[in-house]
Amino acid sequence: MGITASAEELNRLADAVAKGEGLLSSTAPAADALAGVEVKKTPGPGVLIHLDSERHILVISGDAAGRAVLADNVRDMASAEGGGHLHIDYHPGHFYLAEGSVPLVVNSPHGGMPTR
Repeated sequence: MGITASAEELNRLADAVAKGEGLLSSTAPAADALAGVEVKKTPGPGVLIHLDSERHILVISGDAAGRAVLADNVRDMASAEGGGHLHIDYHPGHFYLAEGSVPLVVNSPHGGMPTR
């Protein structure tokens, strides 16, 4: 699953993740695209990223510490002027993702791979 958005939209997503609440709607025209992203505060531990397939909404929920790390990562990608993408993948022992999280790729608003 992937998210492609402008720097402004990624920063709004990061703010919602840090705050622990929000529903951001998608403007993507594709029929199979996400309808949006919903963020919720939960006690954790960690952050769970899952797809509400009925609503076509990506749901991000979790504790404040895990959400803060994810928010910082999304902000970093929003400002990655050289391009690139961020893979957010759960593995056993992951320091902020909860078991059951779906893999997610956040694309830089500045395009493909870094030019460095």
